[in-house]
Amino acid sequence: MEDNTITLRDIYRARHAIAPLVRRTPLVQSSALSQHIGASVYLKLETVHDMGAFKIRGATYRLQNLTEEERRRGVIAISTGNHGRGVAYAAKRMGIRAVVCMSKIVSEDKVREIRGLGAEVRILGNNFDDTRAEAERLVAKEGFVMVEPFDDPYVIAGQGTIGLEILEDLPEVDTVLVPVGGGGLISGIAIALKSAESIIRVIGVSMERGATMYESQKAGKPVEVEELQTLADNLGGGIGLNNRYTFKLVQKYVDDIITVSEEQIVAAMKYAYEKERLVTEGAAAVGIAVLLNNLVDDIGRRVVIIISARNVNIEVFLRIISGNKS
Repeated sequence: MEDNTITLRDIYRARHAIAPLVRRTPLVQSSALSQHIGASVYLKLETVHDMGAFKIRGATYRLQNLTEEERRRGVIAISTGNHGRGVAYAAKRMGIRAVVCMSKIVSEDKVREIRGLGAEVRILGNNFDDTRAEAERLVAKEGFVMVEPFDDPYVIAGQGTIGLEILEDLPEVDTVLVPVGGGGLISGIAIALKSAESIIRVIGVSMERGATMYESQKAGKPVEVEELQTLADNLGGGIGLNNRYTFKLVQKYVDDIITVSEEQIVAAMKYAYEKERLVTEGAAAVGIAVLLNNLVDDIGRRVVIIISARNVNIEVFLRIISGNKS
């Protein structure tokens, strides 16, 4: 790929490459949400991947594009959860050594799951930025290849394969609601959809607490935002002040970014379970929160929500669906 350029052709290349290793996910209609907003609403279920999240797409394609020398060196990733799962899962299937670096604030259940997928886990630093700094020292010292969580053309193209699948299953789609953290998911999807027809609306959704891409787009440049505790923790962390791809791609292709409150995320997770029998992370439920609270005007007749992942802490999830806030 040319520097800073990702095209529809790149996404098709990614789809062809990852097809033997990554399943095509279903697009299912939600009767309850369709009735709620008076339009046809569909859920793109990235929860059905073996490791439970869309991240397997970009991680697989990135590792497929390593040279033989890079494969021998092994890979390193910085993660709050799902990126680490994706890299660990893909690396194990390809026989590549993987190290996943996580901060001290990451829950022990996430650490156990990533170790269970065959990766080494190293706890470094108190937050995402600290962890990145330590991981970059490991790259220099031990020769690992860094697998970026979002700001990488192969990762973006891999996530963009979701957009191709949506177009194939629902060519008349009007609006797609996509969770936004670092922007790799929405960038890839938006390139695919806007390349097909520019009038398709791509709307990002983030949480009110620590929405870095949202604040960066408002500022017109990448900015730092304080990391705050949130149910949508997989959308947290910085986008990098030297962001090369996703900031500009979001700026170019995404129509709007909306934020939702913690209370709205709780209600959306509970709704997804009660109405659809879906286990979702807070980050995966933000699109549902938008529709439940009617936050988009003129949303169109056919709406798709990306349900990005299911890897929620079970104790947190049980409290939410039981209505116990303690």
